[in-house]
Amino acid sequence: MSKQQRITPCLWFDRDAEDAASFYTSLFPHARINHVARYAAGEGDVEGYVKYGHFSLGGETFIAMDSGLDHNFTFNEAISFEVACTSQPQIDHLWEHLTAGGEEQPCGWLKDRFGVSWQIEPLVLQTYLNDPDPERTARVMRAFLQMTKVDIPTLTRAYEGHGD
Repeated sequence: MSKQQRITPCLWFDRDAEDAASFYTSLFPHARINHVARYAAGEGDVEGYVKYGHFSLGGETFIAMDSGLDHNFTFNEAISFEVACTSQPQIDHLWEHLTAGGEEQPCGWLKDRFGVSWQIEPLVLQTYLNDPDPERTARVMRAFLQMTKVDIPTLTRAYEGHGD
């Protein structure tokens, strides 16, 4: 049985909706562009621009919109998408592609070339930070705070007491 998504993120791009959706769906498994509706002549925006498009990443639906009109807003870090990764190669792959033309930020955060903020983090980080041993969690947090791209082996060494 498929679940019905009740809340769907909508991303309003400045003329880049189709490029962004194509880019994102190329990076994630179980991803695809589901539908694209374009402005027709006389609809109040630039003919051919994406009025709205639906795309899916990992089974979750997103909406992308374009505008040929000037607007006074853009993306910022107040909203980000957290990607829980199961391996270092997955982190490396996403980091390499999402930072291309974008910006690396501390603690697994980045801004992609479209200005969208992402948190690329390993699932194991929550396990380490939820450990009842405060010394372990402090070591992991110290290591984590030194990182831009998150490195699972470094976190594991800190967790096991081999990194200080």
